Amino acid sequence: MNRLQTIINGVIFKNPIIAASGTFGFGREYNELYDVNILGGISTKGLTINPKEGNSGIRVWETASGMMNSVGLQNPGVKKFISDELPWMKKLGTVVLANLGGATIDDYVEGILLLNNSDVDFIELNISCPNVKTGGMALGIKNEIAYEAVAACKIVCKKPLIVKLSPNAENIIEMAQACEKAGADSLSLVNTFKGLAIDIKKRKPVFENIYAGVSGPAIKPIALRMVHEVCKNVNIPVVGIGGIYTVEDIVEFIMAGASAVQIGTVNFSHPLAGKELVEGLAHYFEKKGIFSVDEIKGII
Repeated sequence: MNRLQTIINGVIFKNPIIAASGTFGFGREYNELYDVNILGGISTKGLTINPKEGNSGIRVWETASGMMNSVGLQNPGVKKFISDELPWMKKLGTVVLANLGGATIDDYVEGILLLNNSDVDFIELNISCPNVKTGGMALGIKNEIAYEAVAACKIVCKKPLIVKLSPNAENIIEMAQACEKAGADSLSLVNTFKGLAIDIKKRKPVFENIYAGVSGPAIKPIALRMVHEVCKNVNIPVVGIGGIYTVEDIVEFIMAGASAVQIGTVNFSHPLAGKELVEGLAHYFEKKGIFSVDEIKGII
């Protein structure tokens, strides 16, 4: 019996731990450290229609109990991902979520049409990335724009569509409900918070784009609150994200209503975290006599 199994939109995850987009590449580098097949799933590096070089200047900055990043969706493009990375990922035997970004709704639709004919298990629509100057942030803040984007994508999407929400949305509950109404099959939240770092010696912002995404343990209580609020107000599965570092963090998100979680920043500071958290969660369930994720899901 697999106590850790969870099912989202009909797709079986061997456990509820997914590597978050932008923190795990396509899994190749981490697979040199441990067998990443142990994970429930991997969300790919954020993909765009055309290859992107990402942002110039400083990209990562340490902050108290977390980090900031301004990578800018550097990626090989959807077509190169399908031809060069996906075949390798599918051999792993873990669920593959293709994280898709874009500057316009047409970009998203075009990306989905390409991914429809691939072997990805999910399309994770990233309407929440704060590190590009067009597209993502605007789409993820305004409910009506998010609704329009998700609805347009759902019309053409042949894969389960999970929409990744920004904590910077005007109202996270209303944003989640708008995405559900537009046809989202499930939701993931939260992406990074919008933050600012200043180099007081140079008397200028650390990042060339001025603002950047804040992640790590510092955001966990806020992310957990948002996940709890959304789970209480939608009728579709939710994947919790935000500052998860320990087995206890994972249990909290599940108790708040999440069907699964994504781990991100912890992969940078503790490269073996994925393996250790899967093994630790299995031990926790056995020790506490918990026989399934559903047994504790949403009990708060």
